[in-house]
Amino acid sequence: MALEEGRAVTRTASATEKLLLHHEEKHFTAGDVVRDVIMGVSDGLTVPFALAAGLSGASAPSYLILTAGLAEVAAGAISMGLGGYLAAKSEADHYVRELKREEEEIVRVPDTEAAEIGEILSRYGLQPHDYSPVVSSLRKNPQAWLEFMMKFELGLEKPEPRRALQSALTIAMAYVVGGMVPLLPYFFIPTAQKAMLASIGVTLTALIFFGYIKGHFTGNRPLLSAIQTAFIGALASAAAYALAKALQAA
Repeated sequence: MALEEGRAVTRTASATEKLLLHHEEKHFTAGDVVRDVIMGVSDGLTVPFALAAGLSGASAPSYLILTAGLAEVAAGAISMGLGGYLAAKSEADHYVRELKREEEEIVRVPDTEAAEIGEILSRYGLQPHDYSPVVSSLRKNPQAWLEFMMKFELGLEKPEPRRALQSALTIAMAYVVGGMVPLLPYFFIPTAQKAMLASIGVTLTALIFFGYIKGHFTGNRPLLSAIQTAFIGALASAAAYALAKALQAA
């Protein structure tokens, strides 16, 4: 009987091991890249679209709208990319400053920092007898201790070394891709009003598609995200068009 129970336990353990070996957790880990793409494409679709609509409302010729639009896309890509670079660089600098400060505190007031480990773990329902071995182990490993405090006390993740440059390039390229969509009709249609109508159709389609994809990746309802994104783009272009018409009338 005991032998059969032992074999059953062995089979269960073996089956568990196989499940663990074949189990792969699929987590989305490209959140920063998606955020940069969303930022670049959404602004790229909206700002040149509004500019082209505004110039069309002012009865500007198609070639002039295209020239102004391309200049705006170039300037916007540089500006957005630089903004992304500075934001990522600031985050990295902040992490380094906090890392040095935390490292000094571990050396200067180790008992206080060790007590903070207990406070952090107690928030997860652990009792002193549960987390005391963890505290002792971390005190023996200063690097792990430092990483623990950075993540769980300060809520800071170590940034990628090339994050600032990657963010700048991603945002800038996404802005160019988005910005070219509303300008495409002006390449082929010489009449500004006709080109504007085609631009509206193309851009709204792109906004709906982009909003749907954005909702999928950000965890929101894709259809609602598509409607919201298209509405914001349409509102911006309508406001620019109305303002240009009002200035022209004045």
